[in-house]
Amino acid sequence: MNSPRKLIVGLGELLWDLLPEGRQLGGAPANFAVMSARLGNHAVIASRLGQDALGREARQWLSAFPADTSYVQNDPVHETGAVSVELVDGQASYVFHQPVAWDFLEFTPAWHELVEKADAICFGTLAQRAPASRQTIHDVLAASSPSCVRVFDVNLRKPHYDRAAIEGSLALATILKLNDAEVPEVMSLLGMESDPRLTTDGEPDQEALLAAARRLLAAFPLKLVCVTLGKYGSLLVTREAFDRHPGLPVQVVDTVGAGDAFTAALVSAYLQSSSLRVSNETGNRWGGWVASQRGAMPPLSDSVRESIFAAVREVASQSA
Repeated sequence: MNSPRKLIVGLGELLWDLLPEGRQLGGAPANFAVMSARLGNHAVIASRLGQDALGREARQWLSAFPADTSYVQNDPVHETGAVSVELVDGQASYVFHQPVAWDFLEFTPAWHELVEKADAICFGTLAQRAPASRQTIHDVLAASSPSCVRVFDVNLRKPHYDRAAIEGSLALATILKLNDAEVPEVMSLLGMESDPRLTTDGEPDQEALLAAARRLLAAFPLKLVCVTLGKYGSLLVTREAFDRHPGLPVQVVDTVGAGDAFTAALVSAYLQSSSLRVSNETGNRWGGWVASQRGAMPPLSDSVRESIFAAVREVASQSA
């Protein structure tokens, strides 16, 4: 995994999960950036915090991680983002506070200079719920270089998305990443036919998911579609080929941030021109590790990092 450092940007929400047992900092772009940095990249969090106690605490919290926070904007008016998480009959219920600081992302000269040099930018739907941030995200993507890998990690959170956000994002994206439960929702919003057998009582229907991915590749200027399948692994699809990873045995502790870690690892592998098989292995290794830990940004020892890199190198050597 020794390769030149890439400039990777996690663009969008930065927020506190207000859990029954306490606060936990997160937001998909921030989780993505932290893992990207841990993989050896120059990873930047491009978001916005309020000048309140939660904003100050967020900056202090992030100082312990290798991600670059110098592009996190200060909002003098709006509070730092938060989401209340409650358990209802054993199921998590999320209430995203609004308006908050990251609803007002600004396309500043500093951000313009940053994204012109970016090798990859990851964004989703949640930070596009407000007109100001939606426009800024689209301006950022439009200002990036033609070679920049624009990663659309759908990350649907009801009711904070619509067809316009998804369609507009797909038109700008290089890579689309979503999970198997999000596939039928996205296909329905786009007015595309969706196989009702998309998932079964057990393992997701690979043929139906593969067909959906190919329809999306035909309809939009995407180069890669990634569908994560939880414990069943993942499916990577290009116009020329596809690869299915069966998943890895993991003792799941907490799935928060696992998908973001998968995305970061996938993007790092993609930027190194890795094969679909190696990219799939990389994503599953890092996503599985986060799922085996508590929190989206768990402590990472050098020994664990090297053992995961070694496992990926082994797969790469077998594919050579």
